[in-house]
Amino acid sequence: MADERLEATGLRILEDISALILHSHDLQETLDNIVQLVAKRIGTDVCSIYLLEQDGETLRLAATRGLSKSSVGRITMKISEGLSGLVVQQKGIVATDNAPLHPRYKYFPETKEERFNSFLGMPLLHRGNPIGVIVIQTREQRTFRQEEVSTLSTIAYQITSIVINAKLLDSIRRNEEERDRLERELEKLKSIGAPPGKTRKARGKERRSLHLMGTPVSSGFSVGKVAVIDHSVADGMEVATVRPTNEERHRFLMALEKARIETIYMEKRVAETLSKEDAAIFHTHLMILEDRGFIARVMDFIEQDYGAVRSVNEAVAHYVNAFSQMEDPYLRERSADMEDIRRRIISCLDGSCKPVPKLRERRIIVAREILPSDMATLDHDKILGIVTEKGDVNSHAAIMAKSLGIPAVVGVGGALQNLGLKDEVIVDGSSGHIYINPSAKIKEEYARLEADFSVRMRELEELRDVPAVTLDGEQVWLRANIGLLSDIRIAQANGAEGVGLYRTEFPYMTRSAFPSRDALFSLYRRVLEGFSPNPVTIRTLDIGGDKTLPYFPMPKEDNPFMGWRSIRVSLEREDIFRVQLAGILLASAHGKIKLMFPMVSSIGEIWQIKKIMNEVRGELTREGLPFDQNLELGIMVELPAAVQTAHILIREVDFFSIGTNDLIQYTMAADRNNPKVSRYYDPYQPAVLHSIKRVVDTATAAGKPVSICGEMAADPINAVLLFGMGIREFSLSAPSIPVVKQTIRALSSTMAEEVAREVLALESSGAVRAYLLDARARLGL
Repeated sequence: MADERLEATGLRILEDISALILHSHDLQETLDNIVQLVAKRIGTDVCSIYLLEQDGETLRLAATRGLSKSSVGRITMKISEGLSGLVVQQKGIVATDNAPLHPRYKYFPETKEERFNSFLGMPLLHRGNPIGVIVIQTREQRTFRQEEVSTLSTIAYQITSIVINAKLLDSIRRNEEERDRLERELEKLKSIGAPPGKTRKARGKERRSLHLMGTPVSSGFSVGKVAVIDHSVADGMEVATVRPTNEERHRFLMALEKARIETIYMEKRVAETLSKEDAAIFHTHLMILEDRGFIARVMDFIEQDYGAVRSVNEAVAHYVNAFSQMEDPYLRERSADMEDIRRRIISCLDGSCKPVPKLRERRIIVAREILPSDMATLDHDKILGIVTEKGDVNSHAAIMAKSLGIPAVVGVGGALQNLGLKDEVIVDGSSGHIYINPSAKIKEEYARLEADFSVRMRELEELRDVPAVTLDGEQVWLRANIGLLSDIRIAQANGAEGVGLYRTEFPYMTRSAFPSRDALFSLYRRVLEGFSPNPVTIRTLDIGGDKTLPYFPMPKEDNPFMGWRSIRVSLEREDIFRVQLAGILLASAHGKIKLMFPMVSSIGEIWQIKKIMNEVRGELTREGLPFDQNLELGIMVELPAAVQTAHILIREVDFFSIGTNDLIQYTMAADRNNPKVSRYYDPYQPAVLHSIKRVVDTATAAGKPVSICGEMAADPINAVLLFGMGIREFSLSAPSIPVVKQTIRALSSTMAEEVAREVLALESSGAVRAYLLDARARLGL
């Protein structure tokens, strides 16, 4: 219970520190708030932060709670003296229950710290280099427990990024104060007779500096002026009197035809400027615009005297609602495609939508949301960067930005309100920072970061076509997670060695009825040909829970995530399952397919799957159609039941793939989208890590491959841990592949196995985090 309370305390502190970031725009204020918060929550008499000076040799007391306030800014020490200096020198933890007796102890009378006996110091490391120290002290002699060390370690990791960012913010503040001072002097000059025109001109040059934050989705840095795309006026709400039904029906059909022509044009343009894979999204739009179910739904509303505009809104809202309720963020973001279709039809109905501005020079695009049609009509060579108020890593803007190599940040609140055409902006697509009218110092810093980034990108680019092989010759296969044809190009650009997880749900979601065998065959063939000769692992239809189809009503369930979903739907609705299996088998004649079944919980399900597979094979054979007779079959291990019976299940399949996202969720009984229990959704829980290790050992003992898919593998230190557990195949988001490959190539099996052995011996997720944080620094990750 004590361990759990300590972990909960650490999480609450991190949440509170995150709130401080939003409300503190001054470095000193931020540091003062942090030491107060940490000391209060951990229950120590002292919490202090020392920052390293630019000389790299001197520590200065920057903030304290418990020591004399007058010593802040005055107390300095060389890193060769004092316990805090020892922390910097060792780049590691220093802990003692009797600090005055330690040989490195140094007493500063100004601090009045002779009253404190215990000392725990943690380095603040940025890219493996110390920038300061956080120290906690207590009056009584106390041996700090591993859980307390882990808690402070996690906090130190968070504080480091805050300090780095706060320094930039502090630079902005000082720059603003300097401008205010100059403005006051100009006002004074004006009052004593200085030429007014000169004063106005000088003042006119001064623009407000501002810092905003969002979610980084495409790495890199860009600096430039802004071009705003604002579709806010096109809200699709018709205020005019509704015309007679026949006229409204005619208006809609004419607008629909115009929208189809526009979509064909966009598909052609993107295919020419980027690739057929990137243009595939518009083929999906065209299918929706030609879909009888969609058209019939709009017509039904028109018959109810809704008018054409409102009818389109209502019909599209049905699809958007279905997408927005999905748990899978990748699929949830596809609602933007329906919004794009809505806007295109409304534009053709009444011309209310503004055309996307034509860029005359290179600019940073700022918008509430960038839709596929925006990207199709913009000149990509003139886009310096992208900033949007809406969207996440799976939005179309994010996908296209990654494909084009354009720095992008999404989810930036207040972007449209605070940015004007004359503003200069820095877009940091690596960290999510947006600087409006930055100071010269910040521009210099980002010029340096951009140079470093360019060097790093060149290094990663050189690794694209080389294998991920460790220093001692162990091969690792790095494959991509995909869901759309447009993902193929991104995966190839990042050196993916095939596909470890192809989500097949999206083609079902964009239709008004289940796709035919031939339609699925055509789609899967294109994916296989895109990755030939590398394998593509196709996961069969995973609907239910949060993923629903507009034409396939699901039963109402109190807990749909533990109900009728995934393979359970496929085995009960064999008609749907057989069509998909037939499409996959037909495509297997055109490349290497590995077929994977999700959410398997028992051997009985595998027997049933194999029975249906054999029957589908027989049907194709009787038709004289070619397919791969030796198709590999595997299952996703994502349920505790599958973990516990892995030694039984492995006998019936050719491979395992561990789905970490659901494995964590089901092992910890924690809905990852529920903030009340989000702290339990933790990949570092020993129960999760030991489950992964058990599955790996079982597959290895049987001589069968085991891969891992899920975002856990995208973090380099996690990749080291998983490699050390015995995993040799990773499936992850394509942009994460180069940095993981770089990590693998700088690693030896012995190093990774030691990390795994140490982690598996730990008893709490906090201890695991602390160990991996230290390992990250040691390995230079």
